[in-house]
Amino acid sequence: MTSSSLRQVCAAVAVAAAGMAAVPAQAQLLSSLFSPAKTKNPIVLVHGFIGFDNVLGIQYFYDIPNNLRKDGATVYIASVNPSQTTEFRGEELVQQMKQWAAKDGVKKFNLIGHSHGGPTVRYAAGTVPSMVASVSTMAGTHFGSKVADDILANTTPGGGFDKLATAGLKLISWLTGNKTTSDTDLLTALKALSGPGAAAFNAKFPVGAPTTACGTGPEVASVNGNSMRWYSFSGTSVKTNGWDISDAILAYTAEYFKGEANDGLVSRCSSHWGKVVKDNYDWNHLDEINQVLGGIGKNAPDPVAFYKQHANRLKLAGL
Repeated sequence: MTSSSLRQVCAAVAVAAAGMAAVPAQAQLLSSLFSPAKTKNPIVLVHGFIGFDNVLGIQYFYDIPNNLRKDGATVYIASVNPSQTTEFRGEELVQQMKQWAAKDGVKKFNLIGHSHGGPTVRYAAGTVPSMVASVSTMAGTHFGSKVADDILANTTPGGGFDKLATAGLKLISWLTGNKTTSDTDLLTALKALSGPGAAAFNAKFPVGAPTTACGTGPEVASVNGNSMRWYSFSGTSVKTNGWDISDAILAYTAEYFKGEANDGLVSRCSSHWGKVVKDNYDWNHLDEINQVLGGIGKNAPDPVAFYKQHANRLKLAGL
């Protein structure tokens, strides 16, 4: 072989090698452009107090799962008891995760919980850490809710349960299709959602806690040697849409917070767990899940776009 021929062969090999090296980079770019929510591990959405997964075709996380799937994500929707203790709900979630893992060969999950779903996903992370890649919470009741505290303390007019507040909770329950919210159910859930109930739970599952009062926690923390990412978000608006009947209810319950920033049911500080990415979205407690039926404020950010953006955050983190 002549030196000229040898140079040509070497050049061809170099071009081929460069092309092969470029394929993963190109594939990654295409994936980022056309499948921005395609996380390595499936996403699990977990509803909160008096929540549901799907009622008459209407999802609790309204229009969010389908849009995540359109952007490449694999999404599971948990169905846990709407009015029970965190441990009870968490164990139900764990069993569903095990079923999905066995059925689909999944090793790890990215858990996203709203409201009482926040502590619920933390239970799963603390119980089966090898199955959890990340924990994300939206308006999680990590340090309880003053609404629950005040109702349980009977500090409101009339004695017993605050009639208007509990009527409001039951109305939200009816709007979401949940039929199990009796006074007994409410009492069980409210105890779990109270400050003392949250404190007892946090003592058992402390990983990801803020390092200072109303501060932020770690973005990366391990449970039994299993490293995972931790994120939290929340809104701090209440009356955001005059056409949304739930806004009036949340405006009433917001009075329990006596001026502290809140979304109508959960305070800004109570929502902090893990890395606090943003805690003052222009959303109330139902806007955070794009309810009721997408009725958010006129100038508020799109909740669907938020969940897609967060899925992309998890994707870029290799999760």
